[in-house]
Amino acid sequence: MNTNICRYCYKKIQDRDELVTASNWFRIRPYHYRCFELLEQDTRTIAGAWTPINGRVGLVTVFLMLVLAIVLLFTNLLGGIGDLVGFLALYPVLLRILSFFIFEMHLPKYVENKNRP
Repeated sequence: MNTNICRYCYKKIQDRDELVTASNWFRIRPYHYRCFELLEQDTRTIAGAWTPINGRVGLVTVFLMLVLAIVLLFTNLLGGIGDLVGFLALYPVLLRILSFFIFEMHLPKYVENKNRP
């Protein structure tokens, strides 16, 4: 099964440069960066919004959530509630790791002469 197919236009994603992985309610989907922009314009509600996992925004989110999880899990800050919040903060980190291993690892970083979708 080829996992590197855009879920908006159903064309092959050729490299990491054009890949955007997004999550929505425990689902991870690959998109071309242009198709993801169209998807964001089509999505009108907060509940239906797709959140990008890779890229700068995803990296900052993962870093902040990892720091929060480490602080709450390895200290006694907030007691038992802090442990629960720490485990919940690991969710974006887990999504990013899954996104890398499922979608990004199999793609080259950049293809010089590629046909654009």
